[in-house]
Parts: sequence; C-alpha cells; structure tokens
Amino acid sequence: MSKPSTLGGACIIASVCVGAGMLGLPSAGAGAWTLWSVIAISVTMIMMTFSGWLLLEALKHYEFKSSFNTVTKDLLSDKVNLINNLSLYFVGGILLYAYISSSGMIFSEMLGVTRELASVLFVAVCSAFVLHSTRAVDRISIVLILFMIISFVLGVSGLASNISVPTLFAQSESESAFSGYALALLPVALTSFGYHHSVSTMRDYYQDEQRAKKAILGGTLIALTFYLGWVICIFGNVPRQEFGPVVSAGGGVDALMAALTSAIDSNSIKQALHVFSIAAIVSSFIGVGLGVFDYLADLFGFADTKQGRLKTWGVTFVPPLVFSLVAPFGFVAAIGLAGAAATIWTCIIPATLAKTLRQRAPEQEGFVVPGGNATIYMVIAFGVLTAAFHLLAMANLLPVFKG
Repeated sequence: MSKPSTLGGACIIASVCVGAGMLGLPSAGAGAWTLWSVIAISVTMIMMTFSGWLLLEALKHYEFKSSFNTVTKDLLSDKVNLINNLSLYFVGGILLYAYISSSGMIFSEMLGVTRELASVLFVAVCSAFVLHSTRAVDRISIVLILFMIISFVLGVSGLASNISVPTLFAQSESESAFSGYALALLPVALTSFGYHHSVSTMRDYYQDEQRAKKAILGGTLIALTFYLGWVICIFGNVPRQEFGPVVSAGGGVDALMAALTSAIDSNSIKQALHVFSIAAIVSSFIGVGLGVFDYLADLFGFADTKQGRLKTWGVTFVPPLVFSLVAPFGFVAAIGLAGAAATIWTCIIPATLAKTLRQRAPEQEGFVVPGGNATIYMVIAFGVLTAAFHLLAMANLLPVFKG
C-alpha cells in the first residue's frame, strides 16, 4: 500500500475546520467587520496550529493508537481527565448536532421530505465513510474539498467582482467602534480551527510526527485561506446593517444564504454558493465525526473490528442525531458555546501536557514545538481569554452585534 499523502491529511484537517468556520464566521464577525475579523481569525489560526503541535509533541511519548484520553489520564489527575473528556465530547457532539440540524433544513427542501427524515438520511449516508475507515474519509475529503474549491471559486469570483470598498470597510461607520466585537468573535473563530480530536488520528495515519505536523499546518492554512476569502467577499457585498436579520435568525445557513441572495443577481453564483454550503457541511461533519469516532473508540476500549466499530458509530452519531430531531436551535449559538468549552482541550490541556512531558524528559528528543515555554504559556493564555470573552458576551458585558 502506498504511503498516505500529506495533502490527504491536510484535507482531513481542513474539512474538520471549514464547515463550522465558513458558515459561522460571517454572522459572528458582522460586529467586528472586515479588518478586525481578519485579525481575529488569523491570530486564532496561529494559536490553534501551535496548540495542535503541542498535543502532537505530547503524543510522541506514547504508542500509536493512543488518543487524548490515554495521554491525559496518564499525566494529569482523574478529575482533569474527566473534565477534558466531557468538554471534548460536548464540543464534538454539539458540532455534529449543529451540522445535522443545518443539513436537515437544507436537504429537506432538496429532497421534498421532512427535516427529521432528511437529518436521518444525512447521518446514515455520511457517517458510513467514518464507519468504514480513515482511508475512506481521506478519499471523500479530497473529493469534497475539490467540490468546495470549485464552487468556492465560482461563487466567490462572482462576489469578488461585485465587492464594494465602502461596504467592505463600512466607511459610513466608525472603524474604532468595531474592535470590541472582535473579542466575542474569538470563540467562534476558535471552534473554526477545532481539529484537535484528529491530531492522534493524523499521527496514527502517518506513523510520523513530522509528517503529521506538516498535514496540520497545511490543513489550517487551507482553512485560513477559505475563511479570509469568504469573509472578505461577503462583507464586500452585504452591508453591515443588513446582517441584523441573519444574526436574529441564529446565524443559520439558510439566513446567510438569503442575505447573499438578496445582494447578488446571478443565478449561477447563487447555485455555486449553495453547492459550496452543502459541501462545507458534509465535509466538516465527516471530519469531526472521524475525530470523535477515534476518540470514543479509545475511551471505551472498543475493538477495531466490524462489531467494535459499529458500537463506536452508535455512541458517536446517535446522540447528536436524537438531539437535533428533538430540539434544533441557532447554528452560531451552538458554535459559540462549543468554542467556549473547546478552549479546555484545544489550548489549555495540550499545552499543559506538553509542559508536563518536557519536565519529565528535559532532553526533548524527537518532535518539539518551537518557542520553548513561551509558546506553552501563550497558548494557555489565549484559551483562558477566549473562554472569558464568551462568558462576558453571554452576560452582556461585551458588545454583541444586533444589526
């Protein structure tokens, strides 16, 4: 069997990220608008790449097929491990829940069936790739990324040709007043780069930390490119004040597409954007599902057999499907809530694990994240502040954009 390509791993990482970011960032960044959104997203990408590398550094001391749960349980207390497990499953579950809820609305119109049935069909078809193997996810991720690139280029090229500079930079409003909104954007931006439950999967896939590192960086760079191009094109076409109805509707895909539809006249561009939104949801659902699947298989000790994988499939996909059928709610609200919880296992725990293992093995052989302890403390501080900003926004102590 040929060696897995770096591109394939990068596409898996990108697919985990892109669904949440592409569909959540425009609504979440409407208050901060263009300049501050670009800054917040870029800083988050750098921090989240470093944090993923720190987790990879911690994993190098363990056998392949060891996951987050194995490392945390060995190095930290049982209480910390429990908190980490709960936060990781909560974030993975709520992301799957958000994707299932959104897909149900999208595919119900396409197939002419109820939202509930569309959600069930979506899970049954898309989760089959995860149930089969990581290689199957690799293959379908490349296909979906290609669909996203083609539809993204077609849709965004049309949007880019219609960008209005006054609209893009909201020149009719005071730019200095936008900076406060960037703080509330960070939890959604953090979730948009929340691939960390797939770090152990990448390490197992390549059997090499250096190649996994390149795949992680490649994936986050692909995601960043998509995000910045997408946000700039949308903010250049839809005036800031017109995001009020989108935000009021919970930032859902349908509301965002409606806002774009009202801003453009070309049916081909509208169709391309619709295809892109579908590919983004499907790719992110499969990518997130793979990470949660592997994590829960290690957590519960399910064997890598047909019967064992079927059990893991059940605990991975059935709970979020049930919740999406019973109580669907705002897409951006779900992503923001996930972001606050995700700071535990995307920033704080990976940095703490790396620091602990550096103390145990000061010779630091093999893969080591550059920057020394400064990188560790920087990642921890970013995670703590991001969680604090979300709590402050929920308490109305930070400015929240209403339109």
